[in-house]
Amino acid sequence: MRRPIDRPHIAPYSPAMQAELDTLESKIRQVAELCHSLRQDNIALRQQLLATQQDNKQLTTRLNAAKTRLQTLLDTLPEDI
Repeated sequence: MRRPIDRPHIAPYSPAMQAELDTLESKIRQVAELCHSLRQDNIALRQQLLATQQDNKQLTTRLNAAKTRLQTLLDTLPEDI
């Protein structure tokens, strides 16, 4: 939704100056939209990172438990095999 810049109490600009201001306004709007989009992406990436870190922690715990069980089984084997 395009909303023109309020210009109360200011003399009208020349057509060339008005065109430049309109272009600048459009570019600023594009930057603001890009900033919003990047913020949303950043939020999603942070959530994905947190989920991945939690999965990694859980898998590390399971791996350590498996190592412990395996070591326990190895310790029960007779030495002369």
